[in-house]
Amino acid sequence: MTVLTAISIAGGFTYRGEQGYAGATCEKDAIASRIAPLCLHWRNLTMSSLSTSEGSSVRLNIAAFAGGFATFINMWCTQALLPVLAAAFHVSEARTGLTVTAPLVATAVTAPVVGLISDRFGRKKFIVGAALLLLVPTILAATSWSFNELVLCRFVQGLMLPFIFTITIAYIGEETSGGTAARLAGTYLSGAIFGGFFGRLLAGLMTANFGWRAAFWAIAALTLALAGIIAATLPKEKLFRPIHGLRRALGAFALHLGNVRLMATCAVGFGVLFNLVATFTFINFRLAAAPYFLGPAALGGIFVVYLGGVVMSPVSARLANRFGRRRVMAVAAPLAWAGLGLTLASPLWLIGIGLLLMCSGIFMQQTLATAFVSVAAREAKSTAVGLYVAIYYVGGSAGGVVPGELWHEYGWPGCVAVVCAMQLAMLAAALRFWTPVPALHVEHM
Repeated sequence: MTVLTAISIAGGFTYRGEQGYAGATCEKDAIASRIAPLCLHWRNLTMSSLSTSEGSSVRLNIAAFAGGFATFINMWCTQALLPVLAAAFHVSEARTGLTVTAPLVATAVTAPVVGLISDRFGRKKFIVGAALLLLVPTILAATSWSFNELVLCRFVQGLMLPFIFTITIAYIGEETSGGTAARLAGTYLSGAIFGGFFGRLLAGLMTANFGWRAAFWAIAALTLALAGIIAATLPKEKLFRPIHGLRRALGAFALHLGNVRLMATCAVGFGVLFNLVATFTFINFRLAAAPYFLGPAALGGIFVVYLGGVVMSPVSARLANRFGRRRVMAVAAPLAWAGLGLTLASPLWLIGIGLLLMCSGIFMQQTLATAFVSVAAREAKSTAVGLYVAIYYVGGSAGGVVPGELWHEYGWPGCVAVVCAMQLAMLAAALRFWTPVPALHVEHM
């Protein structure tokens, strides 16, 4: 616990303590006899705050996990359903991919605006409100009768999602610091990774047994439960300081664009989602074709490799605290390369191991980048996170398009080549710009 500094009480009384009552000095015994009960009362309050702090830590971890989980069960739920949706709406496979890219584009457009709004008006109310409003487009998606209507619902989902995860990341960076912030970022990303996996798996299983509409109803029910968990466990922000005026907010945005550490982190984020979308979009086409012929439930099951990220996210946070971000990044990139190399093999089990290794490396990089955003941005953190998220999802949109020509010309090896090249660029950016940021020394009176 933080050491208590001097606390003045009228009449020349001085109290000093560490984790409780240490004593009181008064000029006269009469005053001391009156002040002593106050000291004892302060000690009780202090000791009570210890248990409250521990409870807040548990609630924060639950809320961070639930926020990541709620976001990404919705974001990626159609990725394993592309062949089914193509048949249901009689559209091409390429056009069906719009159900994946629509929320990515909406998120990229909305994220910077979300940062500006949150930096002005607060944190928790937007996180909880967006989680509840997310139910509307999710339910409407379940009742869609045209492909364009489904894509529109997915786009509106993407408009809601940044209000959850962008502000959650800013909340973590603002309300916590140091190792605690890194661990909470790891918890949030574990929830995001597990949500991405479970959303695909649940959608695939529901579609295989009850049809694709049932998948959206199940996602909606789970989203409602998670919104309730977030509302109950996320403490109201205490360290938030609003930024007044659009000019000041835009000034903060311009300041972020000139922050080389932050922009390098955004470049890493671009590469993270580029690689994930490129890999799992085109591996689906590979595994749905000969000689594998995997169906929607099996393709959804492939995403069990995401669970490697659930393990590696908190591990990478601890390793970064001990050895530094750049050293951990230097391990994560070769891990991803090794996994991508294994996916070139023919046996399905080797492809699965390769995807597991690749995911582990990429989610290590995502944890490092996400945690560093609030470190590199010294103020207007929500705006900084919004900028990061926008570039992150632009990377995801590019990942679904750029490897397409290589896929048609060279097949899966062409996709592997472009992902490996992106990994090299990410590693170079991190090693060059992820230098330690000097700490701010602020005394709280």
